[in-house]
Order: sequence, then C-alpha cells, then structure tokens
Amino acid sequence: MRSYNKTLYALIAILVIYTVSFVAFIMYSITNFAFSDFYKRLDLRRDLAAERMLNGNANQKDWSLSYLEELNNQHEFIVELDEKADIVKSSGFNLSLWERVNKQGETNFKESNTFYSTKFYQQEGKNYIVGVSAENYFYTHHLRYLQNLLLIALLLGVLFVVVVSLLVKRSFIKPIHGLIDEVKKIGSENLYLRLSEDKYKGVLHKLANTFNRMLNRVETSFETQKNFISNASHELNTPLTSIIGIADLALSKDRTIEQYKEAMQKIVDAAGNLEKKTSALLLLARTGYERNNKLNFKPVRIDQVIMDAEMTVKAINERFHIKTDFSMLPDDSMKLKVNGLAPLLQLAISNVVSNACKYSSNHTAYVALGAFENGVLILIKDEGIGIPEKEISYIYDPYFRASNTQHVSGYGIGLPLARNIIKMHDGKLSITSTLGRGTTVRIELPAFTPL
Repeated sequence: MRSYNKTLYALIAILVIYTVSFVAFIMYSITNFAFSDFYKRLDLRRDLAAERMLNGNANQKDWSLSYLEELNNQHEFIVELDEKADIVKSSGFNLSLWERVNKQGETNFKESNTFYSTKFYQQEGKNYIVGVSAENYFYTHHLRYLQNLLLIALLLGVLFVVVVSLLVKRSFIKPIHGLIDEVKKIGSENLYLRLSEDKYKGVLHKLANTFNRMLNRVETSFETQKNFISNASHELNTPLTSIIGIADLALSKDRTIEQYKEAMQKIVDAAGNLEKKTSALLLLARTGYERNNKLNFKPVRIDQVIMDAEMTVKAINERFHIKTDFSMLPDDSMKLKVNGLAPLLQLAISNVVSNACKYSSNHTAYVALGAFENGVLILIKDEGIGIPEKEISYIYDPYFRASNTQHVSGYGIGLPLARNIIKMHDGKLSITSTLGRGTTVRIELPAFTPL
C-alpha cells in the first residue's frame, strides 16, 4: 500500500510539474513575442522620426506617420552629442535613463511599463540619438489578464489533478480493503470460505482467483492431515487391537499346535487387513498433499486411459462387465488429450468403474466418453443399489460406507481417492444417485493446452 501511495504521489508531482512548466512556457513565449513585436513597431516609428527630425521640419510630422497607429502615450525625442558622447542638447528625453542608451548603435529597453527604442545617427558632422518611447498596452492590460487567467487555470488544473488522483486512489483502494476484509474472515476453522471473484476486475480478479486456488491447496492439506489422523487412529486401531487380542489369548495358556496355527492365521489375516488399510490411507494422503505437484504432467489420451482402466477392472474380477460408448467422440483426437499422469487417472477411473460393477446385481458398468468445448467428459453409470439420499453428503469421507453396503466388501477409500486424483488434474467429480435404481458419476477434465 505504501508503494502504491508513493507511486500515486510521484504521478501527481509529475503532472503538477508538467502543468506548471506548460503554463510557464506559454507565458514566456507570449511575453517574448509581445516584447519583440512591440520593439519592431517602435523601431519603425523611430526611423520615421529620425528621418523627419534630421532631414525635415522637427515640428511637422511625416506624412507616413499618419498611416501608422499612434501608440499609447507615444513620445519622440532627440539628443545631440559631442565627440566624447556627452550631451550637448536634449529634447524630450529622460536624462536619468542615459546610461541605458547605446551611444554607438541601436538600443531597446524597458523601464516600468514604458518601452524605448533609440539609435545613433550622424548628420552634417554632428552626432545624434533619436528615439521613441511608448506604453505597451498589450503588456499592461492583455498580457496581465492572460497571466491572471493562466494562473487561475494552473491552480484549477493542479486542484483537478489532485482531486482526480485521490478519487482514483479511493476507487482502487476501496476494493483492496474489501479484499483484505474478506481475507481476515478466513481462518483454520472456516477454510471452506472463498473470496468473491465476481466483485473484482482486472488485477484484483486475478489476485482473488490466485488466493482462492491457494486456499484450495491449504484446505486440502488441512483436510488430508485431519482425515489421516482421525482415520489412522480409528481404522488402524481395530486390526491392531485384534492382533494384540489374538496373541494375548494364544499366550494366556498352553495350546495345541493346531490352535497356535489357527491363532497365527488370524493374526496374518488381521495384519493383511491392516497392511491394505495402511497402503490405502497413505495413497489417499499422498494424492491430497501432492494434488498441485504437476511437474511430471504430460499430454494423455483419455480414451486410452479408459481402456486401460477397463482391463484392470476385468483382471481384478472376471465377473465384472463394462460397456463403453464411444459414439460421442469428437472428430479431432486432440480434444481427447488432457494434461496429467496416466497411472493416477487410470487408478481413479478404475476405482469408480469397479464400484459401479461391485454394487450392481448384474456387475455391469456403463461408460461413456465425450468432449465439450474446453475439456473431456466421462460418465460412469450403474443400475445398482444406489446411495441413500441422507448419506450422499458423506460419500467423500475416507472409510465411509453407505448403510446398504454391508453385504459388499470394501474400505471406503476408492471414491475419496478418485476425487483427489481428479482434483489434482483440475477436474471435477460429481455424483447423482437414486436408491435402488443406480448411481451416475460425472467426471470433467480440462483439455490439454500446449504452451
């Protein structure tokens, strides 16, 4: 903010200096023109007066003067000089100005509001100074009026620049203060809040968008950390308790070899269950923390990813069936490219497709792929048990399983993991479901844009 104020004040200073310089230049130019023009007019009258005084009747005006406008308070004078340039005789000249007169040539000078033009002449062996004086009416009246006008214009211009600059500053600072107030409302307890990007324009809109994207990363990290701690303490505690309980029971008294083998098998099963949950939990945490690490992203054909995911799902369970609809594919194959990591995208899609097969009585998933203006669209649908409406808001919580899924094995990791992967690729995963009729998963991914 201080830097902005310094820049604003510097611009105001520059505009003020420019305005003052411009006014001073105009004033100087007009004044200089007024002076030089008036001196030319005086020189003409001086030459005519010298011709009349030295060659004609000094008391009779030359006929040419009748064609010239008589200047304000115009006076003619002649001074006779000796060889030492001392005054012999003077007529109509203020002798106090003698030192300002050039005794050997022409002189133009100003005393108060009166302008003088003099010239040295020689006539019949005698030396003369002939001159004319007059008041410059343009200088004493019009130029002063122009000077006052420019001074007022200068003050008004400076005032206008300052007022406009302050208004611009206020109009720019106000949305910044609004942005600051919105940011102050966001804390660790309400990281779901976002800045209103539509309220801002230009650079502030980009700033709000950048800040919101940063909040997305921070919220993901917080959620991942919180989920990891809560899920690890809850989900990992159960198999550990089971392992400890079985071991304590087996060691509580002597047992037969068969009983020890049975206990060890239970421990191995519980440890295997623990290992699967730990791996799933760590993978979920990794996708949460690394969702913005795009250093290794490359162009990926999403149709190839879907086909690879189908092969993976069928390899896991031969009873699973997948029907793929490619009728919506665009003519331009470049529109099927997205920026990402093929293994992660394959993992996300295979998890969703596997769920669709697993929770359907016919073990069939319907997959459709298409493209829109700025991305690709993947629809994965099943005709399975669906999700209860009251539980739809919890489906992205790790380890959450709907109340109607007790008969189907699972850990509740696949969907949160898939959503994290899609988010990592700047995509969107949404779900609509009807209990007893099936579920539809909609995945949108932005198209690859080459640099």
